Amino acid sequence: MSTTVPLLAANQVFPQANIVAGVLVLIVGFGFHFLGQLYSVLNLEGAIKLGIQEEDMPEQYRAYELGIAVADVLLGWTYAIAGVGLIADAPWAYVWAWLPAVALTYHSLSHWFWTRNQRRTGYDRTFTRWPARHIWLVANLGTGLLTIAVASSQIVVTS
Repeated sequence: MSTTVPLLAANQVFPQANIVAGVLVLIVGFGFHFLGQLYSVLNLEGAIKLGIQEEDMPEQYRAYELGIAVADVLLGWTYAIAGVGLIADAPWAYVWAWLPAVALTYHSLSHWFWTRNQRRTGYDRTFTRWPARHIWLVANLGTGLLTIAVASSQIVVTS
């Protein structure tokens, strides 16, 4: 005889957590990462004027930042699907949400250490300083961890 039990009920995260996570994934993931970085890839000068990219960035950092922008664009479209799916409470969205959840958690931590290393080399820019660096960490890490909790709420354990 086997029983199927949810690992964590969705309402144990908090009521409407799927909607909050979906909105955050759309704003932080799709809005900032996908749309912001798509603009950076397509129009670097325009992105510099908007403050998305730094004007005086050393060339060795520019190549890395462009690589991150391309990676965000390649992954970023998945955020829209996950965000809309979570808001709609679609069953498939809880599996799909693992993509942005893990990516945003990783991105928050990698950005934190990347900017720390930049500061140690003497390169000081907007996103290496308070409050931008800390806000970026909290927005990405908070969204990632909440989305992990929400995605986990629909894992079913069968014994």
